[in-house]
Amino acid sequence: MLGRGSIFLIGPMGSGKTAVGRHLARLLDYPFHDSDHEIEQRTGADIPLIFEREGEPGFRRREREVLEDLTRLNGIVLATGGGAILDADTRHELAARGWVVYLEASVAQQAARAARTQHRPLLHDTDPMARLAELMRVREPLYREIADLVICTNNRKVALVAEELAREYRAASAPRARSRE
Repeated sequence: MLGRGSIFLIGPMGSGKTAVGRHLARLLDYPFHDSDHEIEQRTGADIPLIFEREGEPGFRRREREVLEDLTRLNGIVLATGGGAILDADTRHELAARGWVVYLEASVAQQAARAARTQHRPLLHDTDPMARLAELMRVREPLYREIADLVICTNNRKVALVAEELAREYRAASAPRARSRE
C-alpha cells in the first residue's frame, strides 16, 4: 500500500485496539476513530443500552453502517469492535480499503483486561472465560482471513505494540525499489 492508506485494527475485546490505535495515530499523525465511540456519538446511547434495547442484531446493523462510512476515510487509524468481522461485507470492505492488523490476545489476557470495565455487554451474566473462548472459536479464523499483519499484545505495553506496528506499516507503505535487469 502506498501513500496515506488507512489502518484498521481488528481483534477481540481486550486486545488493545483502542489504546494501541490512539498511540499509533499519534505516531503517524493520523486521525483516530473508534467505531464503538462513533456508534455512541450517532445514537446518543452507550453500547450496553443499545444491546439492551435492540439486541446484538440491532447493534450489528448500526456497526455495519458506521464502518461503511469510516472505512471510506483515507489516512486514518480505526479501532473496530471485536465482532465487526462477523459481517462478510464488512470484512470485504476492511480488506479492500485499508491495511488490516489483527491484534491477537489470549483468552486469559482478554478476560483480565475486560474485567476492568462493565462496558462489555457480551460478557454480562455469563462466565467470561467460557464466553471469550466461544467468541474466539468463531471469530479468530475471520480475523486471520483478512489480516495483513498479526501482532500479539499479550503482556505488552501499548507504546511498544504501537511502535512495532508503525515500523511494519512504514515498511509496507514504502515504495518498492525496482530491480535492474
